[in-house]
Amino acid sequence: MTGLNKDRKTQLAQEFGGSDKNTGAPAVQVALLTERINHLTEHLKGHKKDVHSRRGLLLMVAQRQRLLKYISAKDITAYRALTEKLGIRQKA
Repeated sequence: MTGLNKDRKTQLAQEFGGSDKNTGAPAVQVALLTERINHLTEHLKGHKKDVHSRRGLLLMVAQRQRLLKYISAKDITAYRALTEKLGIRQKA
């Protein structure tokens, strides 16, 4: 399977955005990116020479980092709760 299926996407939107339609909220976007990053990381463990997917992974990590920076500037407690819930390492 590639990417997220519709059920998992709506489940993440409900969990982090409050509504299954709220996919534009930064917390939901971070959760969706984290899910895709974890999936692609597992793929790259078995396919070490897949350079194109590795580039996509790096772009997703950078996008997630920008969103996390935005969330931390708006509400640091929400940032800490989100990173703890998703199991993402926090910046110092």
